[in-house]
Amino acid sequence: MKNYHILVVDDSTTNIVLLEAIFEDKGYIINSALSVSEAVHSMSRILPDLILLDLLMPKISGFEFLEQLRKEEKSKNIPVIVVSALTDDENIARIRNHEAVEFVSKPVDIANLLTLVERILPKS
Repeated sequence: MKNYHILVVDDSTTNIVLLEAIFEDKGYIINSALSVSEAVHSMSRILPDLILLDLLMPKISGFEFLEQLRKEEKSKNIPVIVVSALTDDENIARIRNHEAVEFVSKPVDIANLLTLVERILPKS
């Protein structure tokens, strides 16, 4: 069984701790970042198999990060699940235009998020 790496990018320590606990319990290797610059630094060391991305981030937004990911050869195919409180139609359209594979609204339905991740990163 492959040990998948998931990068959690969220400026809330509480959200990161929650997601780390859930996914580590399921056997995933979690790296976390409290900002886009931390996420970029983390990705310079190891490319994740999946990114869980909040949009409302300090300095550089999740949208800008997603745009940057899609422009770079090494990261353009990494699946991204956007996890955000921004649920209006305009923002969801922007998320789709930036090629996020899924959108999950906050507060997070953990069972739904686990199902999505397991569909993207099969355990076999």
